[in-house]
Amino acid sequence: MSDTAARRETGAPPSLSRVHASVEAYYNDRLARFGASPMGVDWSCEATQNLRFVQLLKLCDTTQPFSLNDLGCGYGALAVFMRDRFPDADVDYLGIDLSRSMIARARRRHRGKPNVRFVAGNAPTRIADYAVASGIMNVKLDQPMEIWETFVRTMLEDLHRTSRIGFAVNFMEVPTKGAPPDQLYCPLPDQWARYCEDILGCIVTIVNNYGLRENTLLARRPVACA
Repeated sequence: MSDTAARRETGAPPSLSRVHASVEAYYNDRLARFGASPMGVDWSCEATQNLRFVQLLKLCDTTQPFSLNDLGCGYGALAVFMRDRFPDADVDYLGIDLSRSMIARARRRHRGKPNVRFVAGNAPTRIADYAVASGIMNVKLDQPMEIWETFVRTMLEDLHRTSRIGFAVNFMEVPTKGAPPDQLYCPLPDQWARYCEDILGCIVTIVNNYGLRENTLLARRPVACA
């Protein structure tokens, strides 16, 4: 696909269209090799995957009905986690992923589940109360740093634009042992927190020290603007 055609299809500038294509190819390969499992979305095991979900969902008031956009949803593991951990919660869930293969797998796994939907794309397609993104900004592959940080900035802006109350994301602090360090993105802990505060106008809480070498940003709109 040409850059011009890619822009027409995704709404992304040419540089990000190439990023989206490389990310989709990477996760299509993971899914083909490891199936619908934590390793299929590049997590080491279900325990650490769920530990990340716990941090992200600190954003949400699960005692009230709410809608949630899950950007980079993979095969829909977060939807399962929420049903198990918050069985009485009233959640309208939408999963979004670049990988059409992931979306197809998620739809099969969650067929018939109420208030759970999945769409292929690079950004949420609706406004929801909350938005989360787990791990989608960590594996930059061979992208130049400038292009990858444009991708990160765009993702944060999209999450902010499509959430009424707030959004949550996570970032690695140091490379995973044995992983190629130049393919992983490990920003300074407060780099994107400052961006969310200064540019997006959010109130940010940094969650860390939960046993993984990463941090989670909980970015909320000021109450008057929620």
